[in-house]
Amino acid sequence: MPKLSGMTGVAGAGGRIAAVVRRLPYALREDLWTAPVDPLPPMGEPGSPVWRPAFGMLLTLGATAVAVWHVPDLVPHGAAVPEYAVLLVVCQAMALLVGMWQPLYAWWASLVLMAVSVRITESAMSPGELFPWTGPEIATQSTALFLLTLRVHPRRACLALALSLLTGLVAGFTTRPHHYSLGIGAAAFVTAVVTGAALRALRVARTELVVQSGLTEEERSRRTLLEERNRIARELHDVVAHHMSVISIQAQVAPHLVENPSDELRENLAGIRENAVEALAELRRVLGVLRSEDAVADGLRQAPQPTLERLDELIGKVRSAGVSVAAETTGRRRPLPPGVELSAFRIVQEALSNVLRHAPGAGARVEVGYHSSAVTVRVTNTAPEVPAARAGGVGHGLLGMRERTAMLGGDLTHGRTPGGGYEVLATLPLEGPA
Repeated sequence: MPKLSGMTGVAGAGGRIAAVVRRLPYALREDLWTAPVDPLPPMGEPGSPVWRPAFGMLLTLGATAVAVWHVPDLVPHGAAVPEYAVLLVVCQAMALLVGMWQPLYAWWASLVLMAVSVRITESAMSPGELFPWTGPEIATQSTALFLLTLRVHPRRACLALALSLLTGLVAGFTTRPHHYSLGIGAAAFVTAVVTGAALRALRVARTELVVQSGLTEEERSRRTLLEERNRIARELHDVVAHHMSVISIQAQVAPHLVENPSDELRENLAGIRENAVEALAELRRVLGVLRSEDAVADGLRQAPQPTLERLDELIGKVRSAGVSVAAETTGRRRPLPPGVELSAFRIVQEALSNVLRHAPGAGARVEVGYHSSAVTVRVTNTAPEVPAARAGGVGHGLLGMRERTAMLGGDLTHGRTPGGGYEVLATLPLEGPA
């Protein structure tokens, strides 16, 4: 039994090796012919080599120099240069230039032309000269391998390197024994592949870093947006909860304000109170979670939400911080819907906070306009006396103003003023969006 098991294991290993050998031609065909190369990013995109134009110009000059250098190797000394020799070196130079866009096919062309060149130069070589890889051949094949390695996975580059070395060995052992350049060529090819693989790894790492940085910035902005929306929801929870409580109390007291109320009236008022209590419970159950996640807000749970009645108090605090603030109210001042009151106050608060942070030494002006169907809030500041230190991260100011204005169906505009200051203008309709 042990002998039979050993034979079975050897047979299984042999079958796996045979399967690998059968699949090898298909794998080589896919890696070195059909599989695409890495696309080069457009100029200016992450991972795009800034040296590409200079490298293309240098490659053009180098290919021309190699072609001129290679022509004398193709004919015996003193003989006339035949047309096929000129055509061969021109094709080799063109293969290098094509390698900027199609490095895989350019490498194949360079490899085939190298094999052809070996056969042509064999009769022209003198003993002791570099053969089968002449100096121009080493330079051409090394450049082709370098361009290929920049654009393919290192595994595919190693396969191309192995095939180039194998071609050189076959050419060396099937021609006259002038094999002085085999070691030099192999060292040059390996150096080209290692250098190209290192540059490709650097480019891939840089591209991934830029993409990851963009995702991190996007995630930070999204988290800031969610935090601001949670803050707005917490505040509106208090406003709505207050009004639902008032509705419940009024529905409970109303029957006592009417002499001999009917049973239908009592039943309707009881239903109103019951629905208000249930709605209040659901509201606290859903939105109360947002409160519990914020320790600061949890400590201020019982604090009333601010309205425009406290605008003078807010402006006084800003003045005490050293900012000159002028305030003006136009139109007939009157009570506004709670959401509008809260949002208008918060917009003024955020705008003045931005003045404190981003415009040191600037003066500010707050204008509140009461209109028939909307209330407008305008906060402007003059140019800062000294540049403000750039704050890191994503701020909540303008984002919170935009969210509050959009929630009410209003409009928000902001931007630089001609004098170098800044202006924030919010229009809040008194009726919600349709």
